[in-house]
Amino acid sequence: MPDFVLIESSGPASGPAGARFLDDAATLARSGHPVRLVLVQEGVTAALPGERPELTEFLSYGSHGAELWVDRYSLTQRGLEAAQLPGQARLIGMDEVAGELLAPGTRVVWH
Repeated sequence: MPDFVLIESSGPASGPAGARFLDDAATLARSGHPVRLVLVQEGVTAALPGERPELTEFLSYGSHGAELWVDRYSLTQRGLEAAQLPGQARLIGMDEVAGELLAPGTRVVWH
């Protein structure tokens, strides 16, 4: 169970704010907190190669509990495919996200 669930819905078009949000996810993971980063809506585009270097840093903390979840519906709606995502990405449905949001002790941040 993650300590933090960070949900990114804006994607690279959000500019520096989106980059800082992913930096925050990496900082939490580097500090030893299990973090689940969930990409939804336009946020799924952040997982495409070269879009967000900050995501690469976040993924480097996988052994520290950093997990990347990508909403299957959002990906499909944008004409993207799972093969375009990093190997560490897990395709999920919003029912799984809802379960995380309601889990006791989980802190949620939505951008």
